[in-house]
Amino acid sequence: MKELIKRVPILNTLARQIHSKIGLSETPHIPFSESHEYWERRYDAGGNSGVGSYGKFADFKAEIINGFVASHGIKSVIEFGCGDGNQLALGSYPKYLGLDVSDKVIALCQRKFSADTSKRFMLTKDYAGETADLSLSLDVIYHLVEDDVFVSYMKMLLNAADRYVIIYSSDREDNADSEAAHVRHRKFTAWINREMPGWTLLSHIQNRYPYKGDYKEGSFADFFIYQKHMA
Repeated sequence: MKELIKRVPILNTLARQIHSKIGLSETPHIPFSESHEYWERRYDAGGNSGVGSYGKFADFKAEIINGFVASHGIKSVIEFGCGDGNQLALGSYPKYLGLDVSDKVIALCQRKFSADTSKRFMLTKDYAGETADLSLSLDVIYHLVEDDVFVSYMKMLLNAADRYVIIYSSDREDNADSEAAHVRHRKFTAWINREMPGWTLLSHIQNRYPYKGDYKEGSFADFFIYQKHMA
């Protein structure tokens, strides 16, 4: 299990280049071999968490998540895929633990939020079973190309939540239009229904900016909010 966890790619979203109007440089081209190596090399080459963590997409995600945290009395949040922390900067969480596979982005987040004692960060390989009221996965699942990595990640994500899980991802098996080797769409809701029956889909919130052929203007990810069955 530890070896599988090490291979899980944690970051917020896919972007082959970054929207120029928010002042970000283009994402460097990184040849794909396996998920974990790809994302480490991407960050090492100066890549960031992508267009989905900036601008209108980040604002949309923050609106949904912050509203849920406030309305459901969430006291603690754990995120598997904190990335460069740009999305997190918009979050309003009483207590937060962010995990990522990349040493570089963990160090970046530790510096960026060094004055905020409510937040802490660690490498995914150091995860030791910590839990929180709410577990987050934002733009991660469709980057889990390998089957064993996907299964390991999903179990980790749901087992870390004491009450709720919020997933922001695509939810389909059709990969005919996938142009990148590091993207694989999955019907993860079917997997949860089959493999983790202790969870119920509480809400499906469609994207305010649906994908229509331009990833800079729309996303194929929606929100899926799960609630844990109480014994």
